[in-house]
Amino acid sequence: MDLFLGIDGGGTGCRAVLADASGHILGRGEAGPANIASDFTGALDNILAATRLACGTHDLTTLSAGLGLAGANAAGASDRLAQALPFARSAIETDAITAVRGALGAADGIVAAIGTGSVFAAQRGGQVRQIGGWGLVLGDEGSGAWIGRAILSAALRAVDGFHPMTPLLASLIETHGGTAGTVGFSLSARPGDFARLAPQVIDSADPAARAVMDHAITDVAAAI
Repeated sequence: MDLFLGIDGGGTGCRAVLADASGHILGRGEAGPANIASDFTGALDNILAATRLACGTHDLTTLSAGLGLAGANAAGASDRLAQALPFARSAIETDAITAVRGALGAADGIVAAIGTGSVFAAQRGGQVRQIGGWGLVLGDEGSGAWIGRAILSAALRAVDGFHPMTPLLASLIETHGGTAGTVGFSLSARPGDFARLAPQVIDSADPAARAVMDHAITDVAAAI
């Protein structure tokens, strides 16, 4: 029996699904972050962990696998991963491409994939154009990680006197152990760590939170 494995990996989690040639799902698995650009070793470990949960006792070396992963557009990342995977055949794309194919099939349309990171893609006549997906350092506008980083940046700028200190900003500075602790957090934080701050920004009526969200909405609208 031919078996096929599909894997979706982003900055917060990884999901694997095992199916037969008729599309019947035989197993599912989930694990942690799988951005192969920001943390290759951790991503590989989580891809394999989700795979083992989905596949159980099936021989991984006989499987054909399709992977849509954050960070797959970084130079050399996909080739390095392909060499490390145990599967008989592997096809690796960015999560933007697999999101478009999964959501639209062959139809024209636009997909906005906004989670820990962000990427946008438009499909027309079978051709896909990707916008964004450059990672938190250079992009990911409107994403959870971008929102988390932006609110911490706003907190430090309030300390410097560029704009008023609000209750939310003061709380974030205190929670992270003052300005030194906030800077220390930023130096070791991965995108998922920043993204965990996003819910309190999204749900807050604090003026600083509203300013960050207005910026995020503007960026997302521009990309679409």
